Amino acid sequence: MKKKKILIVVMDGLGDRGCKELGGLTPLQATPTPNFDWFTKNGIAGTCDTVAPGVRPGSDTSHLSILGYDPLKVYTGRGPFEAAGIGLVGKPGDVAFRCNFSTCDSNLVITDRRAGRIDKPDTANLVESLKGMTIDGVDVLVKEGTEHRAALILSGNGLDPRVTDVDAHEEGPIHTSIGKVPEAEFTAKVLNKFVRESYERLKDHPVNKKRVAEGRPPANILVPRGAGDFPHISRFPELHGMSAACVAGVGMIKGICGVCGLDVVDLPAECTGGAGSDFVLKAEAALDALKSYDFVLMNCKAPDVAGHDRDPRLKCKVIERLDKMAGRLREDFPEDLVIVFTADHSTPCSLGDHSGDPVPITIYTPGNVMDDADTFSESGCAHGRIGRIRGHEIVPICLDLADRAEKFGA
Repeated sequence: MKKKKILIVVMDGLGDRGCKELGGLTPLQATPTPNFDWFTKNGIAGTCDTVAPGVRPGSDTSHLSILGYDPLKVYTGRGPFEAAGIGLVGKPGDVAFRCNFSTCDSNLVITDRRAGRIDKPDTANLVESLKGMTIDGVDVLVKEGTEHRAALILSGNGLDPRVTDVDAHEEGPIHTSIGKVPEAEFTAKVLNKFVRESYERLKDHPVNKKRVAEGRPPANILVPRGAGDFPHISRFPELHGMSAACVAGVGMIKGICGVCGLDVVDLPAECTGGAGSDFVLKAEAALDALKSYDFVLMNCKAPDVAGHDRDPRLKCKVIERLDKMAGRLREDFPEDLVIVFTADHSTPCSLGDHSGDPVPITIYTPGNVMDDADTFSESGCAHGRIGRIRGHEIVPICLDLADRAEKFGA
């Protein structure tokens, strides 16, 4: 029996709640989606709590779950995945953080959390001045990410990730990190010393002198958050006997997939622009990857951006573009493919943040048993035979439809 391949399309933050601007409909309900509806009508559908009912998932924990892992057991914090996504991979025992290049005054009061949304090559030049740093026997590694973001790894003995954020998540005085447990007090001490050293090294950097002269805010401090140690995660290809790849533009998603053993596909710039990404081109990259891999996870960030911006009409436009992407995947659909359309979480426009609402899911492969669902939306998919599942159940369902599941019992 020939085994099928699997493509999971995760549309970040796609789920929503009723929007008054749309007459009480969600953006999915309010937007014509003929291609998504075709897959729903001809496939099987349901709704999905990516972590658990009522839990507001992050994109990190939800993607881990969609890949079949239990985030309650393997999730150690966002920092390691953010670091891995930009190529900064540590070893077990290292502690990683997400960071912002920010603007502060001489009293370390933050006046701009994103330093005017500074980006490369300025951040790359600033990182050079932070290299070769050792604090109390702990090696410090920093790498720039996209825009104002960076990642930090502390590597040494006696480290513990259970520390509070330095980032206050708003303008104002930075927080002094403290250990949540006695074992983490040393790590908090090192982290606080690093933050102050970053200010000393960056405040008079030529890049910042130039920015100030041009009337732009300097990126004169690095502010960490989201501590986590590098987790021990079983590799996805070995777990399931499949070669696997990731098609994504978001560093954190690439980091999660990389840590789980998926190869990260290089994408053209048109596919990595967040809300402006070329979804059709990304779909073609996924189809091309399926020529070499058994399993591909594809992420589209844009609907989440519209949800955070509280813009339901923009989300409708994004959904129109996503449906064209689904149309491209529908063309000459391979007989040996199982495809999944779902979201990692809901980002309701009325809330402007993630919620615990279940998300729609549709799975299609030629020859599956069709059900009563015929529209791809939060309510439409609820009529399907999948019912209400959790994220970690998606891969087993796909393995069965792909004729890859092992028999349980005699």
